[in-house]
Amino acid sequence: MKKKLVFATNNAHKLEEIRAILGAKVEVLSLADINCHDDIPETADTLAGNALQKARYVYERYGMDCFADDTGLEVTALGGRPGVHTARYACPDRNDPEANTRKLLQELEGKNDRSAQFKTVIALIEKGEEHLFEGIVEGFITTEKRGTQGFGYDPVFSPEETGQTFAELGPDVKNRISHRARAVKKLYDYLADGC
Repeated sequence: MKKKLVFATNNAHKLEEIRAILGAKVEVLSLADINCHDDIPETADTLAGNALQKARYVYERYGMDCFADDTGLEVTALGGRPGVHTARYACPDRNDPEANTRKLLQELEGKNDRSAQFKTVIALIEKGEEHLFEGIVEGFITTEKRGTQGFGYDPVFSPEETGQTFAELGPDVKNRISHRARAVKKLYDYLADGC
């Protein structure tokens, strides 16, 4: 029988990515699947802190093994920003991907160093035990949007040695090489060892 885990997200894109990666090993339930329609707080000052906060929220209220993630784009020329504020970079009260991308490109205008990295931290709570898994992909921010696939910053982030943005590479390639894929691979390996 497949292991069941709740993924503490309302983001349909993330859910689709995670199910594509974990599908063979784990039945991934969404927050909607467990009737959780709460706006789970993310008030920590680190990615790991936010991931743990979300996983603990679900585990404590629903008593189900779960995992949550938080992802940050860390841009060298911006001192690591937007970092923990990646999703609400342009608008502190909501996630506006278009505005976020526009703000990022404006802040990098005229800068030679466009190096950046995407980092995902996954927090898993299983039988009350907490585990963290981290995935990083290095790359750079392009000077303009390229590609039509993906979401968020995908049209302006070019992962190392690909020559294309995530939005140009498409979901199949992205799901193999992305920061989230790398963190999920560590989660997958951990879960596979326990089966």
